[in-house]
Amino acid sequence: QAQLVESGGGSVQAGGTLRLSCAASGNSFGGSCVAWFRQSPEKERIGVAAIYLDSSLRYYHASVEGRFTISQVNDRIYLQMDGLKPEETGTYYCAEGGGLLCSWPIRPDRVNVWGQGTLVTVSS
Repeated sequence: QAQLVESGGGSVQAGGTLRLSCAASGNSFGGSCVAWFRQSPEKERIGVAAIYLDSSLRYYHASVEGRFTISQVNDRIYLQMDGLKPEETGTYYCAEGGGLLCSWPIRPDRVNVWGQGTLVTVSS
């Protein structure tokens, strides 16, 4: 089973930009879909974006549409986050699963493998 490793978290001011990266051990994802989830303090884990590997299919949570971009470059998945808001503070997890993960809503119960998470802090 592949292990996922995230990087790129950090602290930014509101309106700032971060780019998260996700890589699979062995440089190969085991599933057909990779998604990013956010876990904010005292809130449920929500799917913010998903990409069907080696395709143009992408899915976004309505709250991030137009500001976040998920992309694939070879064997890495990126989440470009522009215009960050304080309420988007949380731990961001990379996750992979089968094709059902790439459907709306992006559901955590469709994930097969989770990364360890990377912390994003957005200050006002």
